[in-house]
Amino acid sequence: MTEKTTRRQSVSRRTLLSGTAGLLGGVALSSGAALAQNTAPASPGAAANSPPSPRYPDPAWLALRREEILEPGLEIVDPHHHLWDRPGHRFLINELLADTGSGHNITQTVFIECGSMYRADGPVEMKPVGETEFVNGTSAMSASGQYGSTRLCRGIVGHADLRLGDGVARVLEAQIAAGDGRFRGIRHSVTWDESDALSRGRTNSLKGQMYDPTWRAGFARLAPLNLTFEAWLYHPQLPDLAELARAFPNTTIILNHVGGPVGIGPYKDKKTETFAEWKAGITEVAKSQNVVVKLGGLGMTFGMFDFYTREKPPSSSDLETAYRPYIETCIAAFGVNRAMFESNFPPDGTSSSYPILWNAFKRLAAGSSAYEKAMLFSGTAKRVYRLA
Repeated sequence: MTEKTTRRQSVSRRTLLSGTAGLLGGVALSSGAALAQNTAPASPGAAANSPPSPRYPDPAWLALRREEILEPGLEIVDPHHHLWDRPGHRFLINELLADTGSGHNITQTVFIECGSMYRADGPVEMKPVGETEFVNGTSAMSASGQYGSTRLCRGIVGHADLRLGDGVARVLEAQIAAGDGRFRGIRHSVTWDESDALSRGRTNSLKGQMYDPTWRAGFARLAPLNLTFEAWLYHPQLPDLAELARAFPNTTIILNHVGGPVGIGPYKDKKTETFAEWKAGITEVAKSQNVVVKLGGLGMTFGMFDFYTREKPPSSSDLETAYRPYIETCIAAFGVNRAMFESNFPPDGTSSSYPILWNAFKRLAAGSSAYEKAMLFSGTAKRVYRLA
């Protein structure tokens, strides 16, 4: 069975999606959209590495599942979401407010780079600064209080090309200035796999990118500026990240999406082996105290689950059962002081709505102490991103 066949949606689900095309602009996303971290502006050839994807969050489908909000008073800092305006899908301040205001007590959020609103002109290496300028404006709007009590984009993580080596310093300094006190770090995706089923994204990473001396020279510029590094990769690359963390013990590294366990392409029928390999990698990475893990991102279409193909969205109990081995493994390895739940919206909206996802996280943390919950849902994020 081909990859395209295994990821095809059911006839009735396709009918549902086509019936709501007007809500989403009537245009399907480009083939690279399944990996939202690695989408436009794309590098040459990036689209060829991207798998086909279903349409992005479908409001009518998500509305088929509603639940009462669990523990509505529990403070949540959402440390991972995006903002973009793309063909067929807009996720800007109004869409973000709709999610953060859907019942859970979201007090602050952190924006993570996604290639939005890059500058159209000027030096190529400086174009990502446009994204920070854009997001800083959204944060300023939120800080006015006119849009409610949640402080959106209180922290901003942008992009800078570490392959510039020492030359990345001027980009980092420009990003800090553009963030007006909100800029916290960068993400330079290093996603790489031999299979063309997996995207290498905007950065079009090379094999062994994290070992490259010039890339590492750029990486070395982060800690002196008190900037963090968001690590976005696939699970076979976890040993490479472990070595990087050991080489730069003074740089805070934030591992995205529980380390990117892959369940498509050559990994599709090897989920038991993949889990074992992923767990070994997580255990090794966690040995470095400068690494923090984000608990989420499991709803994306390259991963281990296919909730997005179903007639009805999963319940929070469904997500709890599916995600528990990954979440519990990470918490056991890193501890609550180096772990934080994340929404990864809108990418994870392909599998569930925002309130359902946070209900699932609360179910997963049900046996935790008050202190442990505080750290997982807000405390770790506040510390790592230096939020008030």
